[in-house]
Amino acid sequence: MTPHPDVLAGARLLTAADIGPSVVRALERIAGRPAGRPYDTEPDGPFVYVGASLPEALRTPELVWFHSVNAGTDALLAAGRWPGNALLTRTVGRMGERIAQYVAAWILAECQSVTEHAAQHARAEWRRLPAEFVGGQTVLVHGTGHIGTAVAGLLRRFSLRTVGVRRTPGGTAPGFDRVVEAGSDEEAAELTAARWVVSTLPLTAGTERFFGAARFSAMDGASFVNTGRGGTVDMAALESALRTGAVRRAVLDVLPDEPAGPEEAVWHLPRTVITSHSAGITADEDVVTDFEACWEAVVRGRTPTLAVDTARGY
Repeated sequence: MTPHPDVLAGARLLTAADIGPSVVRALERIAGRPAGRPYDTEPDGPFVYVGASLPEALRTPELVWFHSVNAGTDALLAAGRWPGNALLTRTVGRMGERIAQYVAAWILAECQSVTEHAAQHARAEWRRLPAEFVGGQTVLVHGTGHIGTAVAGLLRRFSLRTVGVRRTPGGTAPGFDRVVEAGSDEEAAELTAARWVVSTLPLTAGTERFFGAARFSAMDGASFVNTGRGGTVDMAALESALRTGAVRRAVLDVLPDEPAGPEEAVWHLPRTVITSHSAGITADEDVVTDFEACWEAVVRGRTPTLAVDTARGY
C-alpha cells in the first residue's frame, strides 16, 4: 500500500550498510533528510528502508516503504510474510536495455559461429563456418514487462519476428509483433516455430519450473536464453532436451542455485554457456533514479510504477 504523503513526511530514512556514500548522499537529497543505518532492534516510529534485503528486525509495522536496490524481489518475499501494508518498490533502471544487449549479442554470436571461430583460433585452424541470417526468424520472449519489451524492441531492429508470452490473454505490448497467452495452443505453436526462446520471467509460485518437459519438448531445435530467474527452469528437463536436440543451445545467465561451484554438473550441459548473473547488473545511478521517481510519486499520492504486488510477487 502506498503510504500517505503525511506519513512519508515524518518517516525516517534508513539505508543498508553496504550502500555506498555517494548513493546515500543522493538518497538524502531526494528525501530531504539525513539517512541512518538500520537498528539491531525495532525502530521507533515510521521509516523508509533502502537495501538489497530486509533484516528480520525491520519486518515491523513501522516499515512504511522498502525500496529494493535489485529488480528481483522473489528472495525478499520468500524470506517471510511481508510486513503489514508496507510499500515495496524495486530498481529497474536501464536493466531492460542491458539485458536486451545481452540477448542480442548471444543471438548474433550464434548466427556468426563466434564460439566456434574462437575455438578454431585456439587450434590455429583455418576452416570456413556457415553464417545464419537472423532476419525473418522468430524469437519467443516469455514476459512482456519492462525487460521483455526492451528485449523485443531491440531484436526487431534486426528484423526478427517477435512474439511475446504473458499470463493474461489478448492485447498487444510494445516491441512485439504478436502476443499470446501462456499455456495456450498459440504458445505451443510458437514454441515449435521459434528459432530462439528467451525468458525474462520473475520467480513466483506460478512460474516455478515454468520451463519443464512439456515446453522444452515442444521446441523444434530452438536455442534457449534465460535472463529471468533460474528457478523458472526444470534443469533436468532442459538437459534432456539438449541431449535429444529439442533445444539446440542454451545460454543461462541465471541458475536455480547460485553461484555454481566448479564441481556442479550444470557446467557439463551440452552446448550450453553459463554467465554469472551479469546480464543486467544494477548501477548506482539506477538506484538513485528509480528511488527518486518512486519518492516523487508517493509525495503526490500516487502508486509508483515500480511498485511490486506482494501477493503476485512482481
